[in-house]
Amino acid sequence: MTPVPALLVAEEALRRHPAAVVLVDGRSGSGKTTFAAALAARTGASRLRLEQLYPGWDGLSAGSAALARLLEARVAELPAVAPTWDWIGERPGAPLALPASGPLVVEGCGALSRRAAVLADLRIWVTLPAAERRARALERDGAVFAPHWERWARQERAFLAREDPASRADVVVDGRRFPQQVFSDRAREAQ
Repeated sequence: MTPVPALLVAEEALRRHPAAVVLVDGRSGSGKTTFAAALAARTGASRLRLEQLYPGWDGLSAGSAALARLLEARVAELPAVAPTWDWIGERPGAPLALPASGPLVVEGCGALSRRAAVLADLRIWVTLPAAERRARALERDGAVFAPHWERWARQERAFLAREDPASRADVVVDGRRFPQQVFSDRAREAQ
């Protein structure tokens, strides 16, 4: 089977529908932010980072639920507004309004929940071995993330056990390579 560039699959999904939603999920340090940033830049799509919705270091589930509510409101053509988190001040931040129209790329651990996944046009899971993920995340966020790594990893494991996000993905990409290649039949169907 000939590989298909994952970015091209995602770009096509965003171009097919004027209000398309692409969800990019994966564990911390896997490469989902790099992928989502490249996709948004190449297509002009709005980008939502799920970390804006997590209410602190223990907020993965709450952030995931907030995303689902935002997407449900957007689909219903209602105002899609959610509280954000001020990571520096460690307190609630200004409300975030999701764009009412136009393509949207959402990235973050917790994006591929059951509730959110059904509202997306394309679902992407980014994978990377644990040691590489940790090294990448700590290189990127260093002293800020290091004391919270295991605390966050426990929430990721609980989310994976509860929601099984990788099984909801149309496309699974390898975070070690960029741009990633997709070989699966499901990816071809998503084109």
